Amino acid sequence: MQLNSSLKQSESFSLTTEPSPEDAEVDQEVVELPLNRPSLPASTSDGVSVYLGQRNNSLTFQKAEELQKTLLAHRHERQLIILQDFPDPDALSCAWAYQLIAQQYDIKCEIVYAGTLSHQENIALVKLTNLPAQRWTPQNVKSKDLSCYQGFVLIDNQGTTSQLLTPVQQAGMPLIAVVDHHSLQTELKSEFVDVRPYVRATATIFTQYLQSGLLALDSSISHHVKCATALMHGLRSDTNRLMQAQEEDFMAAAYLSRFYDAQLLNAILQANRSKRVMDVIERSLKNRIVQNNFSIAGVGYLRYDDRDAIPQAADFLVTEENVHTAVVYGIVHDEDDELEVVIGSLRTTKLTLDPDEFIKEAFGQDSTGRFFGGGRTSAGGFEIPMGFLSGSNENPAYAKMKWEVFDAQIKQKLLRLVNPKDNPIQSE
Repeated sequence: MQLNSSLKQSESFSLTTEPSPEDAEVDQEVVELPLNRPSLPASTSDGVSVYLGQRNNSLTFQKAEELQKTLLAHRHERQLIILQDFPDPDALSCAWAYQLIAQQYDIKCEIVYAGTLSHQENIALVKLTNLPAQRWTPQNVKSKDLSCYQGFVLIDNQGTTSQLLTPVQQAGMPLIAVVDHHSLQTELKSEFVDVRPYVRATATIFTQYLQSGLLALDSSISHHVKCATALMHGLRSDTNRLMQAQEEDFMAAAYLSRFYDAQLLNAILQANRSKRVMDVIERSLKNRIVQNNFSIAGVGYLRYDDRDAIPQAADFLVTEENVHTAVVYGIVHDEDDELEVVIGSLRTTKLTLDPDEFIKEAFGQDSTGRFFGGGRTSAGGFEIPMGFLSGSNENPAYAKMKWEVFDAQIKQKLLRLVNPKDNPIQSE
């Protein structure tokens, strides 16, 4: 079969670029080239794709066709899949799904992130499924030969939460695709864009790609089963165990239920919290202040590898009676690079509170216009570089004084929105 040449262009997102004369040549070549795989079906005999097939003029099906066209135009190439510095199950699973889809077009992809995996479930996900993700620090990326890659892809992020964006852009690597479910963070020129802030999980978007025929999952293929399990985990985690799921998310979960390994997923979810994570949760309980149903807690200094204890502490605090929103933050210290950054997480059960708007209003943006944080439904996060004040904490008195200053400043910015009449910094 041949690819339908009447592919529609999206009018919904500002990140798309204008077509060039080269695009027309690629389009003509694609139309004349027989595919080794079937083109996107309107429906299948078993009814799996009927939901999307009946909506073949919808944005979902249109985006699947556009992605197929983009992959065909880049067949036989090598790409980088860049995740946020601290990737979550949604990001990890979707990157793996993209890698498997791209393999059908002889595109070799490497999944990379600059931070670390510290949440016990993320570690278990990667280890138990052999998910092919690699850590590239900003230091060792300088020794990489980036010229062997013809482009990079951003999945579950838009580059604002990755330290790898700058080096790959400086290497002149073009942006091939952006797939994300967060609000637009920045203007990026990309060949393919699918950004849907109204979708609860990027895993839902990729599952719809699978339903559309971009990859035929096979229960007899081990890595297909493991990828489906990872996608189910990503979907669950970003929809609060499906309690905040919408129709599209439930449809995606129903499709994945035919392929995923329930025992494997249960093993991932049963990963135990480390003692250090429990210590951070204890600190958050001890240090929290509660105003207007907001619980705010600073937890002091944390090791880089314990960064994911912060969102887990926020998850715990939001369960307290008469609390609808929890914000936990701390100074994360990277001993190897002598870098420090203030990292915080927000969790909320209040339907009328938009984490993205709240965090952006509270902390604003840097001199380049980049916001220090953002969010999605029920959750958000922020990262604030400490710049000149990073490191040099050998003196306990100095370290204590530095923490007190940042702690007071963050509380002041948060409480300005929580209770504008109060001033958390009291003058003598």
